[in-house]
Amino acid sequence: MEKQNRLFYSYSSYLKEKYGTSAYRVAVAAGFSCPNRNSDRTGGCTYCDELGAMAVYQRGQEADLAHSGNSPVIDKIKKLNLYSQSLDSDMASRKSRIKEQVENSIKFLKRRYDPEYLLLYFQAFSNTFAPVSELKQIYDFSLALADFKELIVSTRPDCISKSNIKLLSSYQEKGIDVWVELGLQTSNNRSLTRINRGHSSSDFLKAYNLLKSNGIKTTVHLIFGLPGEGYNEIMESIKFLADLKPEGVKIHNLHIPIGTEMFSEYVMGELIVPSGLRHLEYTIEAIEKLPPDTIIHRLTCDTPSHRLGAPRTFFKKGSFYNLLIKEMELRGSWQGRLFASNVKASD
Repeated sequence: MEKQNRLFYSYSSYLKEKYGTSAYRVAVAAGFSCPNRNSDRTGGCTYCDELGAMAVYQRGQEADLAHSGNSPVIDKIKKLNLYSQSLDSDMASRKSRIKEQVENSIKFLKRRYDPEYLLLYFQAFSNTFAPVSELKQIYDFSLALADFKELIVSTRPDCISKSNIKLLSSYQEKGIDVWVELGLQTSNNRSLTRINRGHSSSDFLKAYNLLKSNGIKTTVHLIFGLPGEGYNEIMESIKFLADLKPEGVKIHNLHIPIGTEMFSEYVMGELIVPSGLRHLEYTIEAIEKLPPDTIIHRLTCDTPSHRLGAPRTFFKKGSFYNLLIKEMELRGSWQGRLFASNVKASD
């Protein structure tokens, strides 16, 4: 990647290079749970709420409640019981819910973007947390609902095994590109313990290496601004990740949903949330230290405003990207400028 051609390797650039035209993800909540949560749906990471990372456009009913009545939004969401619907244990009901989501998503995407290619994205919670026979039923059924070019599965390091990797690899043999989005969040083990992440950085490394050795493309998730973390801890995570040279990375600014354990900590004054400008500084240096060919899938978080406890003020996604580009141009910055091999080569 030549710096004069692009400041950073965005996901949209990657898709355009690969497909030559528009391609969009169809996000699905397939009824999987998480090994880090209790049977009564409590516990889990301290920043995780009952709906997990469900796509915003799948939350129409929930959003309608945001401006109705005076009771707290979190209480209204629980009464709506969207989470219970997505975790229905009956396979027929889960398939019906998936079909509904796929159809609604494609209608939304066609109306707004009219994409030529569609990519199937299992987003909410841990989408390899089930027996392989169950995973195969869900994946096969969902892939048959449209002409999907990719299978993208979001999961955790402790939900990666040789058996589910073998299943994922079988779709590649059928000509479907397979990606796994793997949550790391931070390489700092003390921070992982504090947020009740349920795994260590070495657990992540084992899962990552297993995916890589089997030819599965991997996008790693990071959160900037976790409790107790500042510049040094964030850059240590970036170095940890850069040395692995992943195909992709997702960077999130810390978002704290209402009703989470972390929100209680925030209300009690136990932690602060980085401002938009501070996140901008972290992001620019992170981009400079990442390998030039690592695809940057995202740089900010998208929690719906009616469920967001903190930060209450932050740049809109488009505004943040515009400011990032402006600042990188002013500073003569580009992705990989401070990546280890580039620095050594210029010495």
